Amino acid sequence: MDVMDCGGVTLTAFHPIRSQSEEPRPAADNRKAQYQRKGGGMSLPGAGSPSSPERSMSRDSMEDYWSEVKHIQDDHQERHEELVERTSSDEAELEEAWLQEAGLSTLVTGPQGDGPAEALLSTLTRSQAAMVKKRLDNYTQTLRKRNRQPMRHVRDVFSMAEAASELTPPLSPNGQIAPKLPQWNPPKVPPACAVFTPVDSIGSGSASEPIPLSLDVPYSEGARAHRKGRECQDCRRIRKDDRDLPCFQTVKPRQGVTRVNDLSSEDIRKIGYISLIELTTFYDILGIEMKRNRVVRSKARDTGIFGVPLATLLENDQKKYPGSRVPLVFRKLLSKLEQTGLQTEGILRVPGSASRVKHLRQELELKFYEDRFDWEEVRQNDAAGLLKMFIRELPYPLLTQQHLPAFTAAQSISAPKHQIQALHLLIMLLPEANRDTLKALLEFLRKVVAYEEKNRMSLWNVSMIVAPNLFTFRGKNAKHEEMQGAVTAAQLVRLLITHQDLLWTVPCFLIAHVRKMNEAALGKKTPTSEKSKLRLLRRWNMEKDRDRSEVTDLRDGVIRVHAPLHAKVSMAIQLNNEMKARDIMARFDVENGRGSRSASRRQRQFLFEVGGNIGERCLDPDALLLDVYRANPHCEWVLKSR
Repeated sequence: MDVMDCGGVTLTAFHPIRSQSEEPRPAADNRKAQYQRKGGGMSLPGAGSPSSPERSMSRDSMEDYWSEVKHIQDDHQERHEELVERTSSDEAELEEAWLQEAGLSTLVTGPQGDGPAEALLSTLTRSQAAMVKKRLDNYTQTLRKRNRQPMRHVRDVFSMAEAASELTPPLSPNGQIAPKLPQWNPPKVPPACAVFTPVDSIGSGSASEPIPLSLDVPYSEGARAHRKGRECQDCRRIRKDDRDLPCFQTVKPRQGVTRVNDLSSEDIRKIGYISLIELTTFYDILGIEMKRNRVVRSKARDTGIFGVPLATLLENDQKKYPGSRVPLVFRKLLSKLEQTGLQTEGILRVPGSASRVKHLRQELELKFYEDRFDWEEVRQNDAAGLLKMFIRELPYPLLTQQHLPAFTAAQSISAPKHQIQALHLLIMLLPEANRDTLKALLEFLRKVVAYEEKNRMSLWNVSMIVAPNLFTFRGKNAKHEEMQGAVTAAQLVRLLITHQDLLWTVPCFLIAHVRKMNEAALGKKTPTSEKSKLRLLRRWNMEKDRDRSEVTDLRDGVIRVHAPLHAKVSMAIQLNNEMKARDIMARFDVENGRGSRSASRRQRQFLFEVGGNIGERCLDPDALLLDVYRANPHCEWVLKSR
């Protein structure tokens, strides 16, 4: 095979696993047979001299990577599974799928339906609107080539007169021009190399200079501003040394940090719409082609454990354990490894017995849901093998079939700041089941790395072994593609492990998008029948009466907090610049006594903003309430459990 550069290590041959009849060869001889170092070859970025620890670590990690790839291939061949990944060459179909996932399906199907298209379009930046226009125009042109007439032409949605792609007034269902919705202008982007004030740090504890990361401005706008000037310090290339991982700094939002699970399912759905549009715009500005796989419905099992879709597993689990967010068997495997495997040397690297893993798999299928499976007989390395097998055998990839090319494309981004921003948007795009399962996996992997001194599994080792299980290349050129993507795929896994706390935080600009969408949609809601008009009029009158009765104490900056589970169920509170959500929680506990019951209740109760321009948001205890009040003055304030 051709000699390929693999980051300072030249791969000259790949030897298959020996049959049982062959004599075992010393590990050192195997390594020499597989890898040959050349003095004049290209070095791994960030590596030192040929004898440096970093180069040795990379060589060992590459051997781990190829051993894992070989193990995966043998496992698939044993079960005679088809490894061909089906993609669609139908450009119109891919564009239609993109518009549908972006919440813009009504632009394709016509004005019928109750889609959020008009409200969503009214919130887009100029760059985002231009990207939507580009996708819609491509869809229209593709249909024209087939002599098919599109339901709505791009001219019906966007004005062709201005190069900036301003939005035109949308059409109402009766064909008349609806009232023009205001277009959202994002906050101005600071200069690329502006002085950055001291902030909270989110990173790996690296000694390198922290890279500022703003969550207030759409990433596409920041990338556009950076490309106008010279490449600044936060756009330096990634180094592959563990000690040189990028360290990011971000300002803690005044409205508090918002995690994905803090928002209502309806708002999370809108976050997905905006994230897809923003990611596509972001990649376009960076000059990266974002390919997309067609979602192919395959015959998947609806019972059992292995080879069952995540959504089906959770549906089955929730019948027994309501509220489950991660498949129970996946949780059990992680728990088993955390209890007995974190200090085991080579816990993810050393494979378990193939025969034992096969037997345990069969036992799990038969006995797990009957609570008859004996976890005591599972060895640590066998549990690790079952965990990786579970991920590989999902009928749809954990990173999703349609977005796997976008994850792969992120590997070609050289700037660490832009790479983490791409991953951030991709995490926001994942379905809830995939996102929660991936988070559980990354939390476990971080624990494995924390015990590196005991288990000899560095961050780089862990990433190299996990990467082929998440980024499985399928097809005739699998080996060639694996060879080219080995180091960069592992780098993405390293970033996911290291910055997982940041990646599961919803950026402020996405929440601002959702607020604008909800305000635009609320302004366009009109009664459709006399009965609904009377119901709406009755509700308005009730709200007027309530507001009139509270006018004496609900002045500007005064909120009323409802706490149904407390003895004092309601309280009017005057806000000030320093008041936080935790202060409200503490005040209710004081009003209801300081007993052990109230103490346990305090741990379960959180302050929510409900309604107004948000569906529901659980507030960070450190959220400054006056800022939340100004952003959403018409919401209700409720103290309740999550």
